[in-house]
Amino acid sequence: MSRTKLSESFIDFIKAQKMFFVATAAADGRVNTSPKGLDSLQVLSNQRIVWLNLSGSGSETAAHVQELNRMTLMFCAFEGQALILRVYGKAKVIYPRDPEWTELADLFPEMAGSRQIFDLQIESIQASCGSGVPFYEFKGQRGESELVPFFEEMGEDGVQNYWKKKNQVSIDGKPTFIFG
Repeated sequence: MSRTKLSESFIDFIKAQKMFFVATAAADGRVNTSPKGLDSLQVLSNQRIVWLNLSGSGSETAAHVQELNRMTLMFCAFEGQALILRVYGKAKVIYPRDPEWTELADLFPEMAGSRQIFDLQIESIQASCGSGVPFYEFKGQRGESELVPFFEEMGEDGVQNYWKKKNQVSIDGKPTFIFG
């Protein structure tokens, strides 16, 4: 039986995670999987999740979602009871220039280098035991001491230049539309 909505216990599980994984693919080219952290994900309802994407060396997720809007989020229990939760759905990419940006960005702490918000409409979910996932001890968010300060030091103009150099196309040459 396929579930199409998050239960309260799954929502609580998601909120407790320090990290999640995002997977996307275009019709051709590479499949991309990225780990995400910080306070960058919000469950808006049992069928909707939004997450804030910070700048990085590539922008595969945005390129993929523009072409083929399917997305999978995966959450793993690295402590406590074993569980892997996969959330499948259709995503929309929202840029700072888009009307929805302000309302959604207000859900997250302000972080330098914020470049997109992904809005995922859940179509199905799958839970599995997760017994093969090792235990890990959480020591902190690396992004707070490395990633965010890196983009803070650049300033807004520096971030825009970074995007021009590194975020306009995917590694497969697909456009990200970061500048419209």
